[in-house]
Amino acid sequence: MSQRAEQAAAFVLHTRPYRETSLLVDLFTLEQGRISVVARGARRSGSSRRFTLQPFQALHVSWSGRHELKNLTQAEVPQVMAPPQGNALLCGLYANELLQRLLPPADPHPRLYLYYTYLLRELLQPDDLEGALRTFERQLLESLGYGLMLATCHASHYYRFDPELGLLTDIEHPDNYSGHWLLAIAEDRYDQPEVRRAAKRLMREALSVLLGGKPLKSRELFMKTRRSS
Repeated sequence: MSQRAEQAAAFVLHTRPYRETSLLVDLFTLEQGRISVVARGARRSGSSRRFTLQPFQALHVSWSGRHELKNLTQAEVPQVMAPPQGNALLCGLYANELLQRLLPPADPHPRLYLYYTYLLRELLQPDDLEGALRTFERQLLESLGYGLMLATCHASHYYRFDPELGLLTDIEHPDNYSGHWLLAIAEDRYDQPEVRRAAKRLMREALSVLLGGKPLKSRELFMKTRRSS
């Protein structure tokens, strides 16, 4: 049975060449989650879609098709968005890759879509890039059913992360997480450097379980950029 969507709100996550003149486009949509479409003729020199279908760009898209890979029939830009720059660009590529790798196709996550929109706004005025990224990572885990239950932690306790069981109560140790830090992460309070460090390490541990040990290309790009700077 053919499926159609008209004027669906979406963001471009990634594009890659398809056959001679087309593009494969991964979209994150408000109502249907991650969708892959074929933009036929988008790589032709006269095609406006070459400039429309860019990562981080908000779109209104229409598509149709019987199978998982749909045919893009329309893509309109409601508002031109400037792409992030520098470290903000690398953070955006990282977020996009997480969505590509971890979201099942055609599985709606409207709440996560709103947090992604918030993250993109923060990337354009990066006053607190790290805090915005940690908030997005935590919301992604919760959307996928891997929430860390941070709000149930006790401030006076210490915890360690177990890949299968999550956070477990443990003794005070340099490698363990203070309950005080975990409660701050649960409330997205990243004003303390130790909370920022703990959040970055915890999100990396939790996400690595879902990524299955396969390295992220965006993280490799970030390390390469740091070495060359």
